[in-house]
Amino acid sequence: MSEFDPSQELPKTYDPASVEQRTYAWWTDKGLFDADIEDDARPRYSIAIPPPNITGSLHMGHALCYGIHDLIIRWRRMMGDNVLCVPGTDHAGIATENVVSRELRKQGIDRRQIGREEFVRRVWAWRQEYGSAILNQFRRLGCSFDWRFTRFTRDDDYTGAVYETFERWWRDGHLYIGQRIANWCPGCRTSISDIEIETEEEAAKLYKVRYPLVGREGYIVVATTRPETILADVAVAVNPKDERYAGLIGARLTVPLVGREVELIADDYPDPEFGTGAVKVTPAHDPNDYEIGVRHNLPRPVMLAEDATVDTLAIREELGQPEHPFLTKYHGLDRFEARKALVADLEEQGLLESVEDYRVPLGRCERCHSVIEPLLSEQWYCRMSELSKPCIEVVEQDRVTFVPERYREIYLEWMRNVRDWNIARQLWWGHQIPAWYCRTCHPDDFEATSDPHEPWRLVRRRNPIVQRDRPDVCPQCGGSELIQDPDVLDTWFSSAIWPHAVMGWPKQTPMLERFYPTNLLITARDILYLWVARMIMTGMDHMGEIPYHQVYIYATVLNKEGKRMSKSLGTGVDPLDLIEEFGVDALRWSLLSQAGMQQSIRFHEERVTTARNFANKIWNAARFVLMNLDSEFLAEYDDNLPSSFTLMDRWMVSRLAAASQAVREGFESYQLNEAADALHQFIWNEFCDWYVEAVKPRLQEPLTRRDAQRVLVFVLDRALRLLHPFMPHITEEIWQALPHQGESIMQAPFPDPNELPRDPDSENSAERLFEAIRTIRNLRAEMGVSPGNVTGTAYLQTDDETMRQCIHNDLDLIKRLAWMQSAQIGAPQGKSVAQVIGGIEIAIPLEGMIDLEKEAARLQGEIAKAEADLRRTQGKLRNPQFLEKANPEIVQKERDWEQELLDRLRKLSARLEDIKG
Repeated sequence: MSEFDPSQELPKTYDPASVEQRTYAWWTDKGLFDADIEDDARPRYSIAIPPPNITGSLHMGHALCYGIHDLIIRWRRMMGDNVLCVPGTDHAGIATENVVSRELRKQGIDRRQIGREEFVRRVWAWRQEYGSAILNQFRRLGCSFDWRFTRFTRDDDYTGAVYETFERWWRDGHLYIGQRIANWCPGCRTSISDIEIETEEEAAKLYKVRYPLVGREGYIVVATTRPETILADVAVAVNPKDERYAGLIGARLTVPLVGREVELIADDYPDPEFGTGAVKVTPAHDPNDYEIGVRHNLPRPVMLAEDATVDTLAIREELGQPEHPFLTKYHGLDRFEARKALVADLEEQGLLESVEDYRVPLGRCERCHSVIEPLLSEQWYCRMSELSKPCIEVVEQDRVTFVPERYREIYLEWMRNVRDWNIARQLWWGHQIPAWYCRTCHPDDFEATSDPHEPWRLVRRRNPIVQRDRPDVCPQCGGSELIQDPDVLDTWFSSAIWPHAVMGWPKQTPMLERFYPTNLLITARDILYLWVARMIMTGMDHMGEIPYHQVYIYATVLNKEGKRMSKSLGTGVDPLDLIEEFGVDALRWSLLSQAGMQQSIRFHEERVTTARNFANKIWNAARFVLMNLDSEFLAEYDDNLPSSFTLMDRWMVSRLAAASQAVREGFESYQLNEAADALHQFIWNEFCDWYVEAVKPRLQEPLTRRDAQRVLVFVLDRALRLLHPFMPHITEEIWQALPHQGESIMQAPFPDPNELPRDPDSENSAERLFEAIRTIRNLRAEMGVSPGNVTGTAYLQTDDETMRQCIHNDLDLIKRLAWMQSAQIGAPQGKSVAQVIGGIEIAIPLEGMIDLEKEAARLQGEIAKAEADLRRTQGKLRNPQFLEKANPEIVQKERDWEQELLDRLRKLSARLEDIKG
């Protein structure tokens, strides 16, 4: 970028690709995104971006989310703040492990063949090659983040902060090892969080199974959609208020096929109104059954292995049940194959009462699409009872606020009922849990394997030694056979410390001291609990302070039909393709101009086309301004407005003040759509369509040229500043071509509406003039006179003396913009068309404008056609069958068409009457 040279014009056509690439490189070379960590003079503003997965590729949700980030930080820089925006990426345990495993499978390699150490080495190599792609795409989006401080959740310093958290929480009693029901993915072979599950209603079968009573005739019928779990049943439960079972509670039942006796127990969970009112209890495979099992102290046999094959050996060991033919038969079968075999055997044994079609909400892993299995397993948990209390208080006290505000109550409801957090994942890629177990102290907690990479497998966790580095010896027995916990920490555990860990915690760094807490978190609603709440928890626990003051929940981007965007479903749009075709500023505007309080926005390519047109409009207006500047003007330009204003000048500057106010209020309230609407109206309609057109004659007159230039440059400069957070590249390119002070537009002060004169009287007068011009144009159009045909005289009159003077002063403007040969104050003679608007009576004589006979014939033809259309439409609306059978939308469309035809007939008849005189 260079100093302004009036001899060099902007190219005729705006080329986004060359401008955006060159501009972004210049910004980074100049260090314009960098915060001054040592600066204590300016107000500080900080954001730590939500770290995208290293496996990620830019999608429309990213474009919206990080576009909002960039808009806010560019605005705050222009407001004079010392802005720090820390970027980074998340190691994304399951996603990354799946990607690298898939790549290995293409080479014929199973990760278990090469072992954990070699697999993790290959993941690091993959990350080195591909892991920065998403951040480079953010650069393509124009994001002005402080790239010097880019963080990664597996960096050494960050990993140290993760392990510091684990060790601290273990010492403080917040962590424990327990057995609970977890969401188990048999494909990924790990427990996963709720957000990693996609749940949709699917077709299923409801099996009604007979459980014979022991020692008496009869049976109890139990309904289930997962009959294979019958193998691990330990009871049947009924509601104590259910009179059908009043005399049977405590009776013994036989579990179908496997011959195990269980008790009929009373519990409040079963609903007497649903089905038979009796439910089978399988504590290891259903969260509700688990709670029943806890209340009644029931055993919890697990009947599925990690890969979702039936493991009847585990059932027999847990229950002490001897070998049984059916247990042996199902052992090793896939769960769904076992289901088929078991149902067939139930039918053969006369124990299957019925099978019904049914629909159930079925959860699938979002990555491998395996059906999720509720499974009892031993996991590390974080006890939430104490940690959650400060998180509730800071929101109740409005120290952390939410936008939109409704998320405050959603957050509080979840935190008040929060459950303990499963922080372990059965993966290789991630932060391996810093806990060690002694094989000498607890030999029964390990079993030998044939795997050369893992000769001993941990099967039970007792007395862990919690520390990051491997102990030299066991503190209990002095033994050296210490094995690290094979699990890794949940990715949400490491990302929960993001706001303070990226600033150097647990060290007390200058960045942490000056920029924590951050000002704002911009995030999606689906991670409100998994991430937003947990960052508040760690911030309060580690720092004694909130991590951010405000949480802005941005909208979900849908396609134009309102469906979720998804590449796999064919409903996705690649933002990089749109950037290639339209430019990144057009993409940014198309998304950011919709961002407000609504929680979903519909995106379609037409919006990007409209945004590109907006960019071209600005470019052409800027070219006009620059082509009308000269060396003399530049030599004396001082970025001030002239001392004397015309009505058009006063109106323009007043509208600039109004636009500045609207944009600032929109940014402050995160109503970016309202800011965009105000800005589009100001730039396109008011500046380009009205002021630029109005000022053209003044640029040709020596006496008025200088003032017109000053206003044009001043207003264009401020309009570009207002627009810069939305469309940074084109605004920088144009601003550099204008006379300016400072190095970059992103450092130019954001327009302050209080420093610009508002003039409501001038606004009112100018708007009435514009309305008069629009009315003349409409009257001409109704007469069939084309815009390019400059002809006729417009007559205007009003009783308002001030307005009369305004009209008198701007008759030339009215004539020129309404495409008339002349404009006069007064009333015409002879036939004319007339309309009163805003207290101004406007009339255009017909003679000389049109051939009256031809126009009368044309109007009569249009009237006849409209009458015929009206008869057809009214005929439909009088037809009872049409009204009863047609879609309501079709009926309403006909009613709307009827009203439109009636309005058209009234106007045509009035026009014909005017012509006839």
